Amino acid sequence: MKAIILTVNLLLAVSATALQAQDNKKAREERNRQAVSEMLEARRYKVDVDYMNPLRGRGRALTDSYSLEVRNDSLISYLPYAGEAYSVPYGGGKALNFKAPISQYDMNEGKKGKKEIRINVSNDEDTYIYTLTVFPNGNTSIHVQPTQRQSISFSGELELND
Repeated sequence: MKAIILTVNLLLAVSATALQAQDNKKAREERNRQAVSEMLEARRYKVDVDYMNPLRGRGRALTDSYSLEVRNDSLISYLPYAGEAYSVPYGGGKALNFKAPISQYDMNEGKKGKKEIRINVSNDEDTYIYTLTVFPNGNTSIHVQPTQRQSISFSGELELND
């Protein structure tokens, strides 16, 4: 009889712990979702990029620290580039490493809470269209379409201030 009572108490304790962990996970996900939404609305966010997928060739994980940052009306792009260039300055130019003012910024709500962001920006070398897909958990895919180079895609994660 003692063994049955002990087993029942043990099962109740384990299921209570599992429920609490599940509630904590849901609360954390909701906090992250709220933080992502607030950062995107304020136009102040940074994406830590960890994967590159050129138009031609194999995609690869990035070991160095690369990022894309939006600060109100400016875009700070620190991204690697691999691909064909059609017309660039001698020595390769800046590629995707620059800071420039944003000429157009559009954000639309997608399915399942994801945000679709389109950013147009120009510098002295080229004109770029950055298309970001930001998921509620902060995962982000980035597609860059330069005028003078082949397009390239990246993936990363929105930097959340926990």
